[in-house]
Amino acid sequence: MAGIPQFRRGAGRSGKLFGMSMGSIFVLLLMSSRIFGAEIGLIEARELSRTTGAWVVLDGRPKAQWQAGHLPGAHSFSWENYTRTDEKGVQFKVHPPRELAAALSALGISEKTPVVVYGDADTSWGGEGWLVWLLSWLGHQGEVRILNGGIQAWRAANLPLRTGAETYHGPRLKYRVALQPQLDISTGELQKNMGKVTLVDTRSAWERLRGGIPGAVAISWEDFYTGKDRHPLPSGELKKLLAQNGVDPRKPVVYFCAGGIRSGYAWMVHRLAGLPGGRNYEGGMEEWKRLGSP
Repeated sequence: MAGIPQFRRGAGRSGKLFGMSMGSIFVLLLMSSRIFGAEIGLIEARELSRTTGAWVVLDGRPKAQWQAGHLPGAHSFSWENYTRTDEKGVQFKVHPPRELAAALSALGISEKTPVVVYGDADTSWGGEGWLVWLLSWLGHQGEVRILNGGIQAWRAANLPLRTGAETYHGPRLKYRVALQPQLDISTGELQKNMGKVTLVDTRSAWERLRGGIPGAVAISWEDFYTGKDRHPLPSGELKKLLAQNGVDPRKPVVYFCAGGIRSGYAWMVHRLAGLPGGRNYEGGMEEWKRLGSP
């Protein structure tokens, strides 16, 4: 397993590993506060309007919503167009990294390009959070900003929108992937470490009635934003929300939903709050039902 410290035998009375089990190493890796890749933060609508030329802007809502009205120059990058049913029959699985890199390259984005992501935390089903997670998982090195309050905040500031499709005609940059697997978790890895992580189910109550992953804490993804413009929860409010539901953020936290989209939004809020150890179970319940449940 790459990145795990190596220890020598025989350098003590017992000849045991240096007091660290594989389980404790797993937890330390999950809890590391150093996440390689994108620097993630918020940007306000007025600030973005003044600095639009410094960013490539991605719209995480469904393509039809983007065509009906979007920020000038924004490209559509909805989860609906970049997930698929895989060879095992699992729905909503993210496209292979090579295909994602090609799609980003076609929009003039390299791994170092500063990117702003927005949605509406409504029709997008949290797709803006999924997109931030996706860029981080791919190992994006440029700044990534989330438009605080989404397109609602842009409209509230009376800033201009464009309608119809826009096609990118600029240079095609190469996007070099440096995958960050610690931001995802496979079903097999989750099964092996069930007692070492806190699972947070971000689905709705009616979905949970149809089954879930044993031991998961229920917190709807809608609890991760606030206000009419649906701003991501501030750090203090997120910590309070987690504490009220018995989630200790000092322990590794794995968010999941049906297929990694809404849980991607929860993961984004976790990262914005500066909390360590967050992962998005991208396969979600769709994968668990096929591969994980007894």
